[in-house]
Amino acid sequence: MALKIADIDDRLIHGQLASTWIPDLGIESVIIVDDKVANDPVQKSVAGLAVPKVKVSVFGVDKFIDVLKKTTLKKVTMVLFTNPIDALKMHENGLPFDYLNVSGMRFNDQRTRLHKNMSVTPEERAAFEKLISMGVECWMQPTTRDPKVSVADLLSGAHAGE
Repeated sequence: MALKIADIDDRLIHGQLASTWIPDLGIESVIIVDDKVANDPVQKSVAGLAVPKVKVSVFGVDKFIDVLKKTTLKKVTMVLFTNPIDALKMHENGLPFDYLNVSGMRFNDQRTRLHKNMSVTPEERAAFEKLISMGVECWMQPTTRDPKVSVADLLSGAHAGE
């Protein structure tokens, strides 16, 4: 399998992803796994505009589980999630990864801020905790040029106020 990185960024493909992660890791294909995006024709149509030389595909979670049963990733691929709940479901159903990056989870009314670039709901916190208990290394790193911060430390409050 050619999975290079699994990443969570609720902004999807944007400037930071297009200018750091994709070129720095030699990404040839980005697969967005998100039910809401997969069911929104406008979001699907604009998903790859920021990275014209990269193949961008969009799947709902269950659809991508089905796809992985029939095929393997061949190109150097980034799988992009908007939340850790979907990442956990994929990890448990055919997309094994031992490293999960968080490049951005914006604050909103349902989320608690853990870091200036990462906020979580109670359900998202539980998904991260389960992934970590399964041996997945979870890090928060907005771009390849930023320092890595342990998600486990953020969940425990060790990096409060950043």
